[in-house]
Amino acid sequence: MIARVQSLGSGGQAVALNEEVCAYLVAVIVRDLDLHAHFPETPETFPKFFSPGPLSRLKLAKIPFLEMFERLVALDPNADVYFESLAALHKARLKYERILETQAVPNLDQVGPRGLLQYGGMNPKMLAGFLLWRKWIFDIDNRAGQETGYLFEPIIAAAIGGVPASARKSPVKRRKDSNKGRQVDCLRENRAYEIKIRMTIAASGQGRWGEELEFPEDCRQSGYVPVLIVLDPTPSPKLDELRAAFLNAGGEVYVGQDAWAHLEHLAGSTMARFLEQYVHNPLQVLLAEEPTQLPDLLLAMGDEYLTIRVGDEEFSIPRTRTGED
Repeated sequence: MIARVQSLGSGGQAVALNEEVCAYLVAVIVRDLDLHAHFPETPETFPKFFSPGPLSRLKLAKIPFLEMFERLVALDPNADVYFESLAALHKARLKYERILETQAVPNLDQVGPRGLLQYGGMNPKMLAGFLLWRKWIFDIDNRAGQETGYLFEPIIAAAIGGVPASARKSPVKRRKDSNKGRQVDCLRENRAYEIKIRMTIAASGQGRWGEELEFPEDCRQSGYVPVLIVLDPTPSPKLDELRAAFLNAGGEVYVGQDAWAHLEHLAGSTMARFLEQYVHNPLQVLLAEEPTQLPDLLLAMGDEYLTIRVGDEEFSIPRTRTGED
């Protein structure tokens, strides 16, 4: 597991975690689990995991990582899953920090034809700049969606003692074609979990939505109890429809606080703390800050920094000229 955590991830902007970073993560867990008395070598103060500043500063030098890790797991056997989950989150954050620093600025060859939709409505120079900014923002958001997809369900699955299953290896088969499997967010014993942050009124394409509605019955026919987890409690017709499909297939549905309570019950005390601190609480804070009206936005791309101003607050990201699409 240590080798997997420290290894370079996938993609050109992937990162590896060295001994100093791993020592920092162990120290974070020691603080989270209130085990300071057993680790006198950890400093009294060091940066929180979620704190302003470059992520590269989150490391501790001259601390024996492996010896600390073994002592931590001896004190709490679930600390290894905690460490692996926290490391996965940190690697994803480091990778996305690199993406923001290096994501290439598009050119008009990529987006020029889209300008026909607004040509003449604004000055050509203004339209050209707007098209490039729009594409760059789309690119970094698309990358964020990809990285979150690789991260979110797997760390929740690990926290509750389950595993994700790809369609190719899934024991849940499609009723319409039993040679094909269904991707499952988490398999735990005889339960197959579908995990969602939020259900919205807007549905995905009809084909995709039809597949979502068929998932619970595919699970039942494959010998699994389908379980729907929706973390945000906001009502929607789509949620009602999906809830009915799961219940009609003999499944279970947990929404909002019931969803978090269910996950924390399965996770046990140690991993419940991880879920609360690194998934539940950050999401709740963000959802609570959702504006009723979009704030003013100012973006400025210089030779060395990207500066972002949202409302009255400003944030800068170092930039390099090399990057990947």
